[in-house]
Order: sequence, then structure tokens, then C-alpha cells
Amino acid sequence: MLGKPLRLVCVGRIKTGWWKDAAGEYAKRIARFRKLAVAEVRDADPSLEPAKRSALEGVRILKELGPQDLVLAMDERGEEFTSEGFARFLEKLDREAQGTPCFVIGGPFGLADEVRRHARRLVRLGRMTLPHELARVVLLEQIYRAECIRRSIPYHH
Repeated sequence: MLGKPLRLVCVGRIKTGWWKDAAGEYAKRIARFRKLAVAEVRDADPSLEPAKRSALEGVRILKELGPQDLVLAMDERGEEFTSEGFARFLEKLDREAQGTPCFVIGGPFGLADEVRRHARRLVRLGRMTLPHELARVVLLEQIYRAECIRRSIPYHH
């Protein structure tokens, strides 16, 4: 059984080789279970102050989102899941969600308030702060792990 297509909208490209390799590997693994589309919006000028930078990136994120997207913003204020709970969350989205679940990852200074307000749900990966490139890899790994849990594939221990 294939799940609903998923989208990721992320600020910036992954520039570090090992994060790029890891993200690519998990995206390839996820493709066995569902379609995954990743859209990258240009990050703002690093010389801008953090609030202006997040605001500009927020405008770019909102332009990338379509009416079919069910926005799930990755944010430190969001709901935290166990891996099993995240698997149940994805299963529920597959059953009940109207539209395409779309995870949004902000840039180095997080998401603008406008993006958070646009989100159907805020989700966090944990209480620690992660670089946004690593956050993307961790999210992809957890999506893959959730798919394995749902199908009793012995990846999750």
C-alpha cells in the first residue's frame, strides 16, 4: 500500500556533502512507499537581521505552497512524537487528510509567524536545536522509519 504523496518545502539547498548524501538516501528509501517532492526556496541574504531574514523566507515559503497543501510546520513550539506516534500520525494523514501533507522547514533562524499561522499543525523533532540541513535529514529519516514501522519492516528497533 502506497501512502499519500508528501511534500517538503525547505529554505535553502543542502550545501554540505554528507547531509546531501543522507537526504538523498532517505528520499530514495521513502520512494518505495510513497511519492515525495522536495521544493527548496531561496534563503535570504545572510547580512539581514534574523527577523527580516525569516520574514523574507516566510514570504517565499508561502508563495511555494499551493491550495492542495496541508501545511505541517517544523517548529520548536510544535508537538513532539515518538517514532511510533509519528507512524500513527502519518497513517492518520493517509486516511483522513484532505490534500497533500506538506512539511515545511525554515532556515537557520526558523519560521516566520505568518508561516506558523498558515500551518495546520506545528511539529517538532525534539527539544534540541538542530541546523536546518540536519533537521531535513532527521525528518526524512523519521518518515522512512515511520513507513517501516507501519509495514513491520525490521528497520526500527
